Amino acid sequence: MPAGKGSVPPGGSSIVLALGSNLGDRQDILQGAVDAVAAIPGVYVDVASPVYETAPVGGPEQPDYLNAVLLARTTLAPRELLDQLHRVEAAFDRVREVRWGPRTLDIDIITYEGVLSDDPVLTLPHPRAHERAFVLAPWHDADPSAEIPGRGAVAGLLAGAGDGGIRRSKEELILR
Repeated sequence: MPAGKGSVPPGGSSIVLALGSNLGDRQDILQGAVDAVAAIPGVYVDVASPVYETAPVGGPEQPDYLNAVLLARTTLAPRELLDQLHRVEAAFDRVREVRWGPRTLDIDIITYEGVLSDDPVLTLPHPRAHERAFVLAPWHDADPSAEIPGRGAVAGLLAGAGDGGIRRSKEELILR
């Protein structure tokens, strides 16, 4: 695993972010997203998972994705973090026209330490993460002991999810 970036803020909350891209230069976009997330004031990226290539789930026919997970800490409130992540997506020309459609960049908050929310704008933990191998596999690589609140150990969830058309990529993300 790559070395951590920045220092852990006092009182910061642990977060797990999932990244995906299936349009444009996917690897460059994911690396740019890692750099942009790490540059958000109040966000400290500790680990970038290995990259996986995955078949799309739901939505229209589209190219395969590259996916990864970031383990980080933040002093931002959940909605502030979401707003910042939407800004990062917009900087990579993300458009929201078709649900589960192709995208240059998708960043989801999977978990935010200690927060459970059924708010439709920001449901925590992410409502479908427990069944998506493209989230679970890179997360398990980054933290084999991870758990999703209310769902269980990522390792067990991954075993139950099957491979879901995922393949580990030779590409890597770098924390700078």
